[in-house]
Amino acid sequence: QVQLVESGGGLVQPGGSLRLSCTSSGSTLRYSVIGWFRQAPGKEREGISCLASSNSSAYYADSVKGRFTISRDNAKNTIYLQANNLKPEDTAVYYCATVEFPCNGYYGIRPTSDGSQGTQVTVSS
Repeated sequence: QVQLVESGGGLVQPGGSLRLSCTSSGSTLRYSVIGWFRQAPGKEREGISCLASSNSSAYYADSVKGRFTISRDNAKNTIYLQANNLKPEDTAVYYCATVEFPCNGYYGIRPTSDGSQGTQVTVSS
């Protein structure tokens, strides 16, 4: 199973930005469909974005559409989630995982890996 590591979280004021990273030291992510999830205290894990291996299609949940951008750098074996115009309701632990293809509003974002530690994002003034 692919082991993924997230980084880039932190404390940011409302309206600020963060770039989250997802990488693997033991597996190439070039051919993997990768999704980002988040879980706020007391809430269920929410799938918020995913990117096909070909970079041909990205999906965003309505809660982040227009503010977050998912991308990949195959040379660095890293998938990014650029989070702009952050809001207090974006506060959560953010996770990445390999996911099933297709990932979209109809099929959802279905993880095929787990066990990553996540990275905490806190949006507060």
